[in-house]
Amino acid sequence: MLSKFLDPKNDVAFKKIFGSEKNKDILIHFLNDILGFTGSQEIQSVEFLSTIQDPDIADKKQSLVDVLCQDAEGVKYIIEMQVAKTKGFEKRAQYYAAKAYSQQADKGEKYYDLKEIIFIAIADCVLFPNKAGYKSDHIILDRESYEHNLKDFSFTFIELPKFTKEEPSELKTLIEKWCYFFKYAHETTANDLVQVIGSDHIIKRAYEALDQFYWSENELALYERERKRVRDEAAVLEQKIDDATEKGLQQGREEGLQQGLQQGLQQGRHKEALAIAKSMLARHFDHQTIKEITTLSDQDLLSLDE
Repeated sequence: MLSKFLDPKNDVAFKKIFGSEKNKDILIHFLNDILGFTGSQEIQSVEFLSTIQDPDIADKKQSLVDVLCQDAEGVKYIIEMQVAKTKGFEKRAQYYAAKAYSQQADKGEKYYDLKEIIFIAIADCVLFPNKAGYKSDHIILDRESYEHNLKDFSFTFIELPKFTKEEPSELKTLIEKWCYFFKYAHETTANDLVQVIGSDHIIKRAYEALDQFYWSENELALYERERKRVRDEAAVLEQKIDDATEKGLQQGREEGLQQGLQQGLQQGRHKEALAIAKSMLARHFDHQTIKEITTLSDQDLLSLDE
């Protein structure tokens, strides 16, 4: 049976849940859960900022990041949904963070007033193959003392393929529930939903935001268009891989054929030289003369003598 919930990894769905005023409470709860903020650290409110950070693409109205917001203290949060592994994504994350950080100075802020940048990525791919955990937090530490003096940048990555819990009954923490939500929301049944939500009102709100019954025709059309775009990109990539593989196989076949012909020619010449040498030996030519004419080795001539 098809689930009534859409896929939160879809860019349109992701922004509807985490990038809209209507669902701002979901975003705040998500940030506090993922970053482990409690007590005085808890984010109480956020303000959405323009996701267009580069003037060169501003005219095209293209966003560089999925969600960009700041809390009451001015700390900025970048939240990205990464569907497929792309070369240099880790560097791109640092670029986005640096861009958001430097723009504060562009607006007249003094250096000592610059606020922290927190980057969060939910990736439906493996970013760090050598890391076992599905969640990793990265900060700048002193190499020798491990002191955390440079505190304005931090990066949190969640790699969904490494999250292995498949049953709602296995979920113990809010972070696990969020990971399950991103990975399996579009497959969640009514029975599963009761266990996933438990007493967590915000998780319930997140699922409600994915219920396609409450989506307009225009929103669903945008969602389907994004699905098609992702499928088309995946198909193009698969075709490129197939083409490259076939090209490599063809090149290997051609090189193998060429190598086989070369070996055949060499073997033919060698047999012909042996026949000539055998005839010369029968006529009592000395070995040195035979070697000079046929380019055979002493070992070749000894084999003929045997």
